[in-house]
Amino acid sequence: MTHVKSAILWLAGLSLIGQLAFAALPFPWLGSDQKMPTLAPMLDSSKPAVVNIATRAEVAVRDNPLMNDPFFRRFFNLPDRPRTRQAQSLGSGVIFDAKAGLVLTNNHVIQRADEITVSLFDGRTMQAEVVGTDPATDVALIKIPAENLRALSLADSDKLAVGDFVVAIGNPFGLGQTVTSGIVSALGRSGLGLEGYENFIQTDASINPGNSGGALVNLRGELVGINTAIFSPQNAGNIGIGFAIPSNLVKQVTDHLLKYGEVRRAYLGVQMQDITPDLADAFNTDTQTGAVVTRVLPDSAAEKAGLKVGDVVTAVNNVSLKNAANMRNTIGLLMVGQTVVLDIVRDGKAKTLKTKITETQVQSTASQNVHPKLGGVTFEDIDQTSPYYGRIEGVLIYRVEPDSPAWQAGLRANDIIIAVNQRPIKNLEALKPLVQNQSDLIIRLVRGDRTLRLLLR
Repeated sequence: MTHVKSAILWLAGLSLIGQLAFAALPFPWLGSDQKMPTLAPMLDSSKPAVVNIATRAEVAVRDNPLMNDPFFRRFFNLPDRPRTRQAQSLGSGVIFDAKAGLVLTNNHVIQRADEITVSLFDGRTMQAEVVGTDPATDVALIKIPAENLRALSLADSDKLAVGDFVVAIGNPFGLGQTVTSGIVSALGRSGLGLEGYENFIQTDASINPGNSGGALVNLRGELVGINTAIFSPQNAGNIGIGFAIPSNLVKQVTDHLLKYGEVRRAYLGVQMQDITPDLADAFNTDTQTGAVVTRVLPDSAAEKAGLKVGDVVTAVNNVSLKNAANMRNTIGLLMVGQTVVLDIVRDGKAKTLKTKITETQVQSTASQNVHPKLGGVTFEDIDQTSPYYGRIEGVLIYRVEPDSPAWQAGLRANDIIIAVNQRPIKNLEALKPLVQNQSDLIIRLVRGDRTLRLLLR
């Protein structure tokens, strides 16, 4: 009898917490004709929209360190070009537009791929072409020539709440389509150093290698996020901390990719920091969320709008802001030329400002123009929209190609190089002369809240 009571209490709790859309929860001990609670009907309609992605690329094999030096290549009669090998990887994708054959995935799943093969739920396999990618958010859009596809509808990820049930669908370890379940553990995760623009959904639904680019859906089978990464200290595997890109952010990026083939970052021209209780007192405001303006750049859209140092921006286009990172993400993903409405608090009084945002102008260069030992890196100056602008002088590493010399040396995206061979650098223009004609490079960089030194030989 105790077991029956425990089962009844467990089912009642499941009904209250899960709010599952089933007519009635079953009591399996009452008879075999009772229906068991299940997600199968929802998954039957969702799984056909999730695809497996396999990529193939030709990468250099750097098994001889002398290959990096032209003199030794000639002296030892080594070939001018290194040997190559075929690299393969697996991931997942989500059909975004069935009629047009558009598939969402992660940029890191398909970057540098010479060939992208998509396998559908019904067994069909076909080659895909890239429509556009955005490494800063790790979103990519590819296209397949298939017909009779099924797409997932996008949910409003801003309506997610911690505790909502979610299901991850993907292709972990190349096993084939796999479903795992969990809840939303946290929202608005940023500052992880994974991408340039971060606003992750955190979930305890099991996400593993191969799940990248797959779907995170709610119990209605709507897409709430694209599974992207896991937190795994010392390569411990899945420990219940996974991250997904919210569907609203994915939609913004996709709009850019379809219109321009790339994401054109919007530029407001301000530096911000999070609101704190002390700052709220100093600026005579009761608001506890938003971003405080710490600098307004001359001739910027922010200056034209009338923003001033000390203003607290609480909403952009009627969407409330949590912090400075949230504002940076929101502005950076708006369409260039779009009119933006800013809700602010100034001297304790609410005001509304409007302005038209412009495109971010950032100087960037590929590593081939800098130094061979930095091969595979794309550098950028720290632009005015960066949270590091005005705080750190250096050069931002925007992208590092896997298996490149820079990757093998330990450089990663979002690192900031602040000195080379003990000499500080302020920008990209200053970096080039410091590394020219240098055989060894001692790189001093900032990664997150740490300062590191790397020796590139």
